[in-house]
Amino acid sequence: MPKPLIGITTYLEKSARYGPWDVPAALAPSGYHQYVQASGGTAVLLPPDDPETAEELLPRLDGLVIAGGPDVDPARYGAVRDARTGPPAPERDAWELALIRAALAEGRIPLLGICRGMQALNVALGGTLVQHIEGHVKAPGVMSEHRVLPVAGTRYGEIAPEPTDVPTYHHQAVDRLGRDLVVSARALDGTVEAVELPGPQWVLGVQWHPERGRDVRVMRALLAATALTPTRVA
Repeated sequence: MPKPLIGITTYLEKSARYGPWDVPAALAPSGYHQYVQASGGTAVLLPPDDPETAEELLPRLDGLVIAGGPDVDPARYGAVRDARTGPPAPERDAWELALIRAALAEGRIPLLGICRGMQALNVALGGTLVQHIEGHVKAPGVMSEHRVLPVAGTRYGEIAPEPTDVPTYHHQAVDRLGRDLVVSARALDGTVEAVELPGPQWVLGVQWHPERGRDVRVMRALLAATALTPTRVA
């Protein structure tokens, strides 16, 4: 059997340097594809595209990861921009929200949102975000670690039933939950750290960065879910 094909969304950067070049690029930190590969899947990177192509793309994948990155534009959830919110990434917002909504409408493909990806999932379902919290970023560009507490009886609670120390780097968080989402993990300070959709489709968002650690249980659970869904279109 071929390995599950997992799509990973990418960063759209105006300046990326390699060799003599300094050019615009669509990229993702290597931890993302290595996380998929170490768990037994094949990774494919998805640069921002016309949102109308999302429905066409999804049947060709076995699973979808919405990666971390810049803050979701507060306009997407009807909020006034906080001075501490980062600059908008309109191409990513449009593309990733279209992918999430198309995946949920299709009802087949397992979906994992990581950090920004969890926040985008919440926004796609009508939720809102806290635009700034303290204590979850150690220093700019430095990944920190804190403990998350699973909620018993949830999908994440089954994947990791014990309190777990996770790699984390974020300054925003879920405020009002999106439609039908449930909380499946919290930080010690009460911050929502994981959300999911109950039901047959495997949909999970985590606030931390599992691709920066060694715990592959979340990705292995996503890959296991691909075996329970119809085969992708060739």
